[in-house]
Amino acid sequence: MPLHKDDPKSVGGYKLVDRLGSGGMGVVYWGRSRSGRDVAVKVVHAQYAEDRVFRARFRQEIESVRKVSGAFTAPVVDADPEAVRPWMATQYVPGSSLAERIRDHGALRGTELRRLALGLVEALQDIHRAGVVHRDLKPANVLMAEDGPRVIDFGISRAAENHQTLTETGQMIGTPPFMSPEQFTDARKVGPASDVFSLAALLVYSATRRGPFDADSPYLTAFRVVHEPPGLDGVPGPLRAVLERCLVKEAADRPQLDVLAKEFADALPEPDPLDPDTTTLRLADLRTFEETCAGTGGAGPGKATRTPRSGGASRRRRRPLLVVACTMGALVLGTGWYMTYGPGFPDTAPAANSSDKGSRWAAVPTGWQAWRTTMFESARLGEINPLAQRGEDTADAGCQTYENAVYCAGNSILPVRLDGRTGDTVWRSALATSAEGGDSSGHSFELLGVRDDAMILQHDVFLSDGGTRSSIVALDTETGDQLWARDRGGPSADQLMVGDLVMTPDTSGRLVTARSPRTGTDRWTTQLPAGDYCTFETADSRLYAHCFPDDESEDAVLLELDKTDGTVRRRLSTPNGSGLLGTVDGRLAVGVAVDGGSGPARLDQRNTFAEIRLLDPDTGATTTTELTKTYTGSIRLAAGTVWITGANGQVTAVSPLTGKQLWQTRTSAEEAGRPTYDPTTHTLYLASISGRVAALDSRKGTLLWETGAQADQLASGATTRSKVSLYGGALVVNTPNGTVSSLDPAHPEG
Repeated sequence: MPLHKDDPKSVGGYKLVDRLGSGGMGVVYWGRSRSGRDVAVKVVHAQYAEDRVFRARFRQEIESVRKVSGAFTAPVVDADPEAVRPWMATQYVPGSSLAERIRDHGALRGTELRRLALGLVEALQDIHRAGVVHRDLKPANVLMAEDGPRVIDFGISRAAENHQTLTETGQMIGTPPFMSPEQFTDARKVGPASDVFSLAALLVYSATRRGPFDADSPYLTAFRVVHEPPGLDGVPGPLRAVLERCLVKEAADRPQLDVLAKEFADALPEPDPLDPDTTTLRLADLRTFEETCAGTGGAGPGKATRTPRSGGASRRRRRPLLVVACTMGALVLGTGWYMTYGPGFPDTAPAANSSDKGSRWAAVPTGWQAWRTTMFESARLGEINPLAQRGEDTADAGCQTYENAVYCAGNSILPVRLDGRTGDTVWRSALATSAEGGDSSGHSFELLGVRDDAMILQHDVFLSDGGTRSSIVALDTETGDQLWARDRGGPSADQLMVGDLVMTPDTSGRLVTARSPRTGTDRWTTQLPAGDYCTFETADSRLYAHCFPDDESEDAVLLELDKTDGTVRRRLSTPNGSGLLGTVDGRLAVGVAVDGGSGPARLDQRNTFAEIRLLDPDTGATTTTELTKTYTGSIRLAAGTVWITGANGQVTAVSPLTGKQLWQTRTSAEEAGRPTYDPTTHTLYLASISGRVAALDSRKGTLLWETGAQADQLASGATTRSKVSLYGGALVVNTPNGTVSSLDPAHPEG
């Protein structure tokens, strides 16, 4: 719906595009960041902003949602609970609500009902794992995305550990037809079992278009919820028996979610396994895995936990779980791995040894062993202790392999060098402790790249007056010492490390200087289009500046720059809201996001794509490849194939020349970013936000193996994704929360 005349034009730096809805707490807008990222922005109503209890509830909402992440939830990306009108931005999920879907098309049946039930169970598991109770699960709070349902609006959720806070005011929280008995009788006793009751009520409504306790008024509905049995007429027989157990009055008698996952899978019809649109239903409840719990005690400063490639800790077989926990003084996620081999695919198991004749895998570096560590371990050189510990708003950590090391940095995470063979922390930079202005918690580091023995970073210092000072800094890869630094200048450009050049904008944002990574020496300066936001990229050894006007109705311009002097050699036109993927068949391939708005399409974030533009790099002649269907996810082009990874771990291969789908495979790597392609082994790797890794045959889509989660907690508010890097024949995996691990793809169970 269009914006109202009194709606703000922007909130917290997000341009407001449209209204998504309005509720009792506030208004929800469709917002867009300068970089083109779409978000849902919830702004508290003005009349409530001064209410102390209401503001406390909104602050609690933000704290709760930051803990939740999963394939079937919409994570928070930004927030300001202290603003005049507090606001929160979450991931934008295109699609109608479940309430709208049922209103327009009737009750759900078969595959659609199965997908909803299993997706909501997984969403609630992620929510409860974070110590949160949703408290208002209803059709309006479930979005029907293309790749599965999304649970949204934790606006009235309550952190389970704070169960004696806001509810003591006596305010009832929830929507009567989908509330549990305890929500009416004693809100202080509401726990995860309340969400199980609401889930069952929602599924009854989804299957019949009627709630199990419908009445003529909210008061009669409440009475029926507390005192009367549910009405389940029209619910399919096997499902009815499961829902009856969920709708009992005593919370302790309701089934657990892990039990429900299996019972829903048994009660609802199994989808056709040959139908690519239903393969997304084959979740972790259909897999088994091996779990290994290994302690980390006894490791000295800078030491990582290393795992022998054979022998070692004992293992035991367990039932399928989405997250495995080992109790070792405190609860941490299991360090075990599980292997999954798709039925009907012969010869998919990895060879016994990566150097065996005929193995698809390359040999790992000499002296390498599997290891797991974090960016917070004590270092042998430089700043011994980290700037912040995990959980202190640390997120958006990134890593890159270079020669025999792994270089990492992140938000409130000082730059570090890890030994690629052992995972030991070699050095930690003292940049933040020597910087002027801001305190030790007011620093953020973005790793731009590693080249010519120099680690290149953007260093943001958050000043006490609310301002930010940004600079581009180069560190020596051997010692961690600073080589040079320059002011970041205006926020008019992105992707500032390109090939062997470091791009530094001036304060106006119009002039950009190319520098040597090692010395910072000026090579040349060029001028960008006025008012445009530009990204720097390479394709087929050519250097490009992709510049986007603020007016989304205007096309973007793709400038080919001479690498030697920065002069513009050619100007090509592309749609606004697009991104350069690479080259195919001698032409530039540009992914065009649906409703991309102004600015670049973030290829590592979730966008919806329906077409690919192919441009002749010399003449600009353009052809359009229409995809056979729209796909939502992050996108990568390599080896003449486009791969798209959805939030639920589904990977789709598409031909950029014909638009036809080549294959589609479901993995458990939820919320993965762009996949990593290994041309030597023809393998595609992707990693979930929790560090699960999946390996697929890039040509056939065969799922070769998957691992368990590696991160022991999820990053709060992370905007980056986990990444898999190639390190010789080994892999290095980093997650946004600062966990880093290395494994042999021939022996991922190690």
